[in-house]
Amino acid sequence: MKIGLCGTGNMGAAMGALLMEKKHKLTVWNRTTRRTKPLVDAGAARAETPADLFEGNDVVISITIDDKAVKSIYEGRGGLLSGNLKGKLVIEMSTLMPETTRRLEKQVKAAGGAFVECPVGGSTAPARSGNLIGMAGSTPAAFKRAKPILDQLCRRVDRVGTVGAGTTMKLAINLPLLAYWEALGEALALTQTAGIKRELAADILADSSGAAKVAPARLPWIIDAIGGKFPKVAPFEMTGGAKDAAQMVALARANGFDVPVIDATRKAYKEAATGAWGSRDFALLSAWRVAQSKKRKPAKKKAK
Repeated sequence: MKIGLCGTGNMGAAMGALLMEKKHKLTVWNRTTRRTKPLVDAGAARAETPADLFEGNDVVISITIDDKAVKSIYEGRGGLLSGNLKGKLVIEMSTLMPETTRRLEKQVKAAGGAFVECPVGGSTAPARSGNLIGMAGSTPAAFKRAKPILDQLCRRVDRVGTVGAGTTMKLAINLPLLAYWEALGEALALTQTAGIKRELAADILADSSGAAKVAPARLPWIIDAIGGKFPKVAPFEMTGGAKDAAQMVALARANGFDVPVIDATRKAYKEAATGAWGSRDFALLSAWRVAQSKKRKPAKKKAK
């Protein structure tokens, strides 16, 4: 199949490499052209604009960082909506707000195309191996068209409802994970007050109810980061965690209820995402929290 890929960041590049491995013919575009180079060097064609991705391609997959970026990619000069969408399928895989994807669906349909939102759970490694979890929002007909491609990218893909439901489900699965990294950092900070070795504390946490499923793989990174040694890779940056947490709070408030746990976590991510920490992996919020705990002086005991 001929596929256009709009966005070749960490996740897009991994998915693009997998699609090429599956013998699809790929055309790529990215706002920063140099980030298309690995895929182009591997045989992909490069488009000059997002709109050009529809020339000769049956499907265009879009994956970018946030709602602001996706607005520019679709509605800007040479954007996707200025291309020939008649009869084409757009699969939007970014993590966006539901109102954004609902607006995009209307615009794509008005231009003669079909639209599926399918944000995914998982980082670059599962993206490269086809082991993501896809949460699609679409009409049944559009999902049927998209499913053969999504099945190659995901170990599990479900249509969870109409457009808007997919992005809501993605935010829902990310919420406890974001809150967990903050809670883990607070737990590690407590162990430091007793002089427990970081590595031992991490090992016990990983072997107990104190660990989420994803924790054992990330704990070595976190312990190294507490000691000032940071991993060279960041599958999902701190700024992305801050963005997702803000979206979760905004979505809840728009529906008339509070989410106090993720709201507190949102504030932590917002603070951590400044300066050098912003480009570090979002799981390192735990290390950032330990660093913050060291900056505060213990409360003085009141004299009796």
